[in-house]
Amino acid sequence: MSAVERRALVDHSDPALSVVAQCRLLKIARSTLYYCPVPVSEDDLELMRRMDELYLAAPFYGSRRMTAVLRSHGLLVNRKRVRRLMHLMGLEAIYQKPNTSRGHPEHKVYPYLLRGLAIDHPNQVWCADITYIPMARGFVYLVAVMDWFSRCVLAWRVSIGMDSDFCVEALTEAIARHGAPEIFNTDQGVQFTSAPFLDELEARGVRISMDGKGRYLDNIFIERLWRSLKYEEVFIKAYASVAEARNGIGGWLAFYNDERPHQALGYRTPRVVFEASTSNHVDNARRYPHDYWYNGNEKILTNVEG
Repeated sequence: MSAVERRALVDHSDPALSVVAQCRLLKIARSTLYYCPVPVSEDDLELMRRMDELYLAAPFYGSRRMTAVLRSHGLLVNRKRVRRLMHLMGLEAIYQKPNTSRGHPEHKVYPYLLRGLAIDHPNQVWCADITYIPMARGFVYLVAVMDWFSRCVLAWRVSIGMDSDFCVEALTEAIARHGAPEIFNTDQGVQFTSAPFLDELEARGVRISMDGKGRYLDNIFIERLWRSLKYEEVFIKAYASVAEARNGIGGWLAFYNDERPHQALGYRTPRVVFEASTSNHVDNARRYPHDYWYNGNEKILTNVEG
């Protein structure tokens, strides 16, 4: 049961159990019952939209450079405001540096399992990521679960918050529809290191892999998905509501999976490659920082060391 559903069970008029006792039994913070979220200002929403466009074009921009570019475009902003909004949007420069993904200090971190691994069939490695989706008024977050080999989006969810519940729902749907992968790789973000998310994977015997220091390009395929989605759908639609955003994103992802041919997949669609029971090797990563090594006469695809 999600935190939102547990909060809805609290009965302020219960004569037997106080609100404090109910919160303790439901394992929720009492402060969340009284918190009234403050809407983001129109100025911040406009700035966040512009920052998202800049980040897609130059994902190596940190808060300093982002501030400088925004100022060069005539926007009067300081670094403190830009850094706060980047944190709210989940944006972080992807150049190589330590501590690229900061998780919860009490959450378990798993080793990185993809170094030197040849990824050559569907359901071998899945990955997941979260992105910020701007709307005409406000914003939402989108999580997607992707098969690494075929680039097929297996499940997705839209949420108004950054809790882990919508990530767990997307993972559960992907496994229910397509079976469990051999390896699931994510960054060390709080949503992906939460107990419900990891328990779902461990219960099905999935090996868990997490990006570590220097693995700044491991999400390149799903980052390319975000770029295409935003330029081809999100930015030109300006969704008026969460429902409209969910319908628009769902329609575009169906187009991406079933109709949009990929050059790196031999101009086949991700769905065709994913559902093929047997297929020849597809060089999914030939344009990205990977390399080959030879085991006898066999050519093996491997990641270049970060």
